Amino acid sequence: MSTAPDPRPRTIPCHEPATGRALGEVAVDGPDAVRAAIAASRQAQAAWGASPFAVRRRVLTHVLRHVLDHADELCEVIARDSGKTLLHAMMGEIWPVAEKLRWTIRHGERHLRPERVSSGMMVHKRATITYEPLGVIGVICPWNYPLQNVMGPTIAALMAGNGVVIKASEWVAWSTARFQRIFDEALAAEGFDPALVRIVNGYGPTGAAVVEGGVDGVVFTGSRDNGRRVVQSSAVNLIPVILELGGKDPLIVCDDAHLEQAVHAAMNGVFINAGQNCLSSERILVFDGVYDAFVARVTALTSALSQGDPLGGVHVDVGAIVSPLQLDRIEALVDDAVAKGARAVVGGGRVMADTGQFFAPTVLVDVTLDMDILQEETFGPVMVVLRVRDEAEALAVANGTGFGLSSTVFTTDPVRARRMERGLVAGSTIVNDFGLSYMAQSLPFGGAKESGFGRLNGRDGLRACCNVKAVLDDRLPIHRPNALFPSGPGDLELARQAIRTLYSPDVSDKVAGAAGLARAWWTRR
Repeated sequence: MSTAPDPRPRTIPCHEPATGRALGEVAVDGPDAVRAAIAASRQAQAAWGASPFAVRRRVLTHVLRHVLDHADELCEVIARDSGKTLLHAMMGEIWPVAEKLRWTIRHGERHLRPERVSSGMMVHKRATITYEPLGVIGVICPWNYPLQNVMGPTIAALMAGNGVVIKASEWVAWSTARFQRIFDEALAAEGFDPALVRIVNGYGPTGAAVVEGGVDGVVFTGSRDNGRRVVQSSAVNLIPVILELGGKDPLIVCDDAHLEQAVHAAMNGVFINAGQNCLSSERILVFDGVYDAFVARVTALTSALSQGDPLGGVHVDVGAIVSPLQLDRIEALVDDAVAKGARAVVGGGRVMADTGQFFAPTVLVDVTLDMDILQEETFGPVMVVLRVRDEAEALAVANGTGFGLSSTVFTTDPVRARRMERGLVAGSTIVNDFGLSYMAQSLPFGGAKESGFGRLNGRDGLRACCNVKAVLDDRLPIHRPNALFPSGPGDLELARQAIRTLYSPDVSDKVAGAAGLARAWWTRR
């Protein structure tokens, strides 16, 4: 009897985005393999979760040494798999990972130790908050930062005592074997089972299996539509989820801004990693008074940018687009804007199509609010410049999307900066710089509105990997029973007057309550 062929792909074909050259194939991990990885991580987590913080710091120190000792090799792997330049790999992947490791090694224990808090009126009891590992955390990564997206959530999860199963994007599956080695070596060096951290590869069903396969929490970074699917799947087992769903971040240039500082921040915000950055400055809102000067300067700088294969032996400023689907999306958004009246004063389309996946560094002006590129995430090297009259219009446009990840304001007036910061609906606001809130690891990272919920980084990111448990135990050995049953006819009045005495904000009412309490107690006797 013949059987129908299995329609599911068994391998992921991998290619260099900048050249189209084949890198090989990576095996797809099906749902059974994912469940096995989760089970193995859970078994390894029993010992890891019981380990002291000093041991966890040693493992993370091994990871840090490996990343630093092999930084150039890792950058080449990243550039080959993602198409980004070596500089952007070093600055956008190695640096944030090293900083997160440094911060976590130095400060992680302080935020995860049991915390003594007030027990209120119950002075005979001791109140403590403990931070216990959840168990195994599933991480689902996008393709824009192959190393950082794997390492960031995993570092926090490990410090909190968890195992981790990571589903990497199929667009950068080739590099995952190299990244897996970092964790394997660090864990084995301290006598722990490397199964504690597993990277699995595949398409949508593999990611679904991570969410549904028995993990105790999920960190998802990706699109809004896929984020909704993750939430729906997580509801089956009622597991907590952190969602980082991208943004449409505004960068506001006020008429009193230091222009050169704002121009270069905008260049960084748009062209780092070819714009494939969740914190990308996707809308540049420039006040009337400096608009023309700003456009002239960014036009000159963007026109001078070089682009090409980051490993081709020639220096380039901007690399390739990782996914051909994303390249199509960038092109469609730019074409829609131009069709509705925008002008591409630099770039505006694909380049080197016979070589790889490239979109030219682009500056769009005369952009209006009816254009899709002002509402949909571009995720490409496209600077969208809008003219605004004043603070009120800038804030209205900045807040006029469903996204709310980050925001930036350039002004030399600290009062105006505070005023505008309060008016921006976003997970973060940066004044007179681009993107550096992510590098301040004590700050939480996450979004508002449709940019997601939950926080990575800092104290909140560590504790998001924990069961935050309330513990109330004895400070004094008082073993007199609180006998509520059977209740008597005077108990309600006794409770009423006691609550009045304790909580009334008015002194005379407290005195009256105390008198009533004495009467109720005497009657009850």
